[in-house]
Amino acid sequence: MAVTAPCGVILAGGQARRLGGGDKGLLALGGRPILGHMIERLAPQCARLALNANGDPARFASFALPVLADPLPGQPGPLAGVLAGLDWASRFADCRWLLSVPGDQPFVPRDLAARLSTAAVDMPLVCAASGGQTHWLTALWSITLREPLRRALVEEGLAKVEHFATRAGFATVDYATAPVDPFFNINDPGDLRRAEDLIHRQ
Repeated sequence: MAVTAPCGVILAGGQARRLGGGDKGLLALGGRPILGHMIERLAPQCARLALNANGDPARFASFALPVLADPLPGQPGPLAGVLAGLDWASRFADCRWLLSVPGDQPFVPRDLAARLSTAAVDMPLVCAASGGQTHWLTALWSITLREPLRRALVEEGLAKVEHFATRAGFATVDYATAPVDPFFNINDPGDLRRAEDLIHRQ
């Protein structure tokens, strides 16, 4: 099934506690914020692109993208960010899919939406994978998952993306990890130093 260009959401609410605090996506990498690298790669793949983050949206003003707060109280985790994206995407009649990506993957593939869409045949959810690991939040979500996800969060307090994905039914698309794992994510100072080295190979 061909999938038209999806709406996209970068889950930008991650706190860089092991990197001194603050928004991880605003950390400098190669002379600009991590989010800048991600937007450059994702915007051409998406019909529309937004950020999911809580708190004052003004700190992301330089990116000129909508900032979506979690639709549920208490910041219940990244699935709430996906729900924020699905709520937003559902406003557009031409948007039947949502591409979600965590905000600390500066090397996210430029063909991510296209490749995930090839597996969106009978499954409402397609996740990226690399190195034997499924990247549950780097995924293409059918808009039809919006209300089932809301119920799982509100009525069950579901927290694990893997549990929801297993229930919904999902496929995976595997990426090679050489020369760089495209889903390399930045969690600590060592990761940031490595990313500085890798950025020049992209």
